[in-house]
Amino acid sequence: QVQLVESGGDSVQAGGSLRLSCAISGRSARSVSMAWFRQVVGKEREGVAVSRSTDSPVYADSVKGRFTVSRDNAKNILYLEMNNLKPDDSAMYYCAALFRGGDWLTTGAYYYWGQGTQVTVSS
Repeated sequence: QVQLVESGGDSVQAGGSLRLSCAISGRSARSVSMAWFRQVVGKEREGVAVSRSTDSPVYADSVKGRFTVSRDNAKNILYLEMNNLKPDDSAMYYCAALFRGGDWLTTGAYYYWGQGTQVTVSS
């Protein structure tokens, strides 16, 4: 059974930075594609960034140039480095793993999900 545990969420001022982490267990990170999504209450969950196991990362247009996804396969951890944060980046951030096909940035493309970590950006 694959488990994902996110951490690193916090409250920051606009323009600040955060790094989120997602620890995966039950499966080697090296063999799976993993992604970050975010969701605001009342809105659909949206894809943010994907770390693909055999290809270059994928980013949502809204975060390109500000967010960087990376991984440490030895530690089985996925990261999301977020810079120049904006109030619109405020959301619950979720980690997802094991791509099942389709659009990389859609929720239906992943089998496993974490519980989320909250990011709040104030102006």
